Amino acid sequence: MEKSASPSRWLLIGLAATVMGAAGTYQFIWSSLSGAVGTRIAASETALSTVFTLYIVAQTLVQLPAGRIRDRFGPQKLLVASGISMFAGYAGTAIASSILSIYLSYIVGGVGAGIAYTVAVNTSVKWFDERRGLATGLVTMAYGGISVLLIPLLREYIDTRFTATLLVLGGIVGVLGILAGLILRDPDDRTSATGEGTGSVARKEADRGELMDESAAVGWRTAAKTWQFWLFYGVLVVVNGVGLMLIGQSVQLTTELGLSAAVATSVASVVALADGAGILIISSLSDTFGGERTAGVSLLLCSMSLAGAIAAANQHHPVLFLLLAGGAAFFRSPVFSIFPNLVGSYYGEARSSENYALIYTAKVPGGVFGGTVASVLVSLLGWSMSFYLGAGLIALAGLSTLSLTPTTTVPKEAPTTDQ
Repeated sequence: MEKSASPSRWLLIGLAATVMGAAGTYQFIWSSLSGAVGTRIAASETALSTVFTLYIVAQTLVQLPAGRIRDRFGPQKLLVASGISMFAGYAGTAIASSILSIYLSYIVGGVGAGIAYTVAVNTSVKWFDERRGLATGLVTMAYGGISVLLIPLLREYIDTRFTATLLVLGGIVGVLGILAGLILRDPDDRTSATGEGTGSVARKEADRGELMDESAAVGWRTAAKTWQFWLFYGVLVVVNGVGLMLIGQSVQLTTELGLSAAVATSVASVVALADGAGILIISSLSDTFGGERTAGVSLLLCSMSLAGAIAAANQHHPVLFLLLAGGAAFFRSPVFSIFPNLVGSYYGEARSSENYALIYTAKVPGGVFGGTVASVLVSLLGWSMSFYLGAGLIALAGLSTLSLTPTTTVPKEAPTTDQ
């Protein structure tokens, strides 16, 4: 069935969003889970932080091989493996008796979550030429959105029913992954991974005189020879790094700048909700205004909002601080749903999963910046100046994104390259 004729495309997007939300539980639930884990196995704060770091590395690095497999053989077997891994990760955490067991469990779960992420986020690229921004926004929004619904239940039961709670959570995400593997598919007119065929996106981009022609999609080795690839990568390093500063340290920032405990309690929820809303609302605008322009302007507005939030906090305007902190999260997040579409347009949809997966590895250096480097900056410059510097970097990322233009030339690759 050709994708343009399929009446079930939106059902597949809904399924991809569900799998994305299941994968996101590993990232967004950890802050509520870590305290109970630390109590059960007497782990230090440093050891618990290492659990999350190992998860980020596993979740990120698995996406390139998973993307290559998906582009060649489809998503079904990958999602079944993802479901099994996500269940095993939570089950292992539920019965773990040492920090090493937690490390291993969260690495296994991170592998499953990374597979689910790369399959889900590229599903809209495979199925949609029009309204891609809206479709990708719906999928990406679910990454944190489902966790928002689960966190209150987790907090209620995790201390008194730790093992049972995690086994149930693992069972839910595992079943979702396996069911998705039985149902989710790619369209029949998908351009083959070797560049054969005439995928409609490739035809569409050829009509615009852009990167791809009618008969080819390039893999990551060839894509990495273009300046656009490295601009994508650099922007994601900055967006991840500054974003983790905001998400991970917003409560402490609020306290250090002298705002009340009530504001500190509220800011984390405001940032989380705004992050999801921005993905859906701003990403859908890219269907009208174009991905480069939408993402670039959104990042510039993120920069202004972040700088404004710090200024408002220093002037002791708590309501304005909350609004602007939410604005910073709202305008930061759309990049994660717009960039997969741009990568698919620039380098061809047939290899979109592997190409974006490599670019997504920017989350690793971004995580280092948002954690270790940010801590050093705070100790040297103070909280306000460190976040003002982050706002400046986001502005630079926005201007860089506005400079993105597809090219009519791309380095040649032999038919066997990237296989």
